[in-house]
Amino acid sequence: MDTKYYWTEEDNGVVTIGLTDDGKKELGNITFVSLPKVGAELSTSDTLLNVEADKAVSDIPSPVAGKVTEVNTAAVNDLSILNGSDKATSWIAKIQK
Repeated sequence: MDTKYYWTEEDNGVVTIGLTDDGKKELGNITFVSLPKVGAELSTSDTLLNVEADKAVSDIPSPVAGKVTEVNTAAVNDLSILNGSDKATSWIAKIQK
């Protein structure tokens, strides 16, 4: 999956990451997600999340390098959150650069 399928927003060196509408369209309805662990150090070649969806099973690389400071645990319990368009709720992870 190309990085154009992510949206990112940076605030004081912390980057919040989510899937764009194009990314959601390419994957289809998400049926399973494995998020990174808080505290994990990621490079841009590392997998940010594993996704199983209607159209694809993907290991999605991190668009930024840094330390995972937070993950959207609500999305693990309710995968429909990741299909939403509200960035305040549909984000995947926050990474400190």
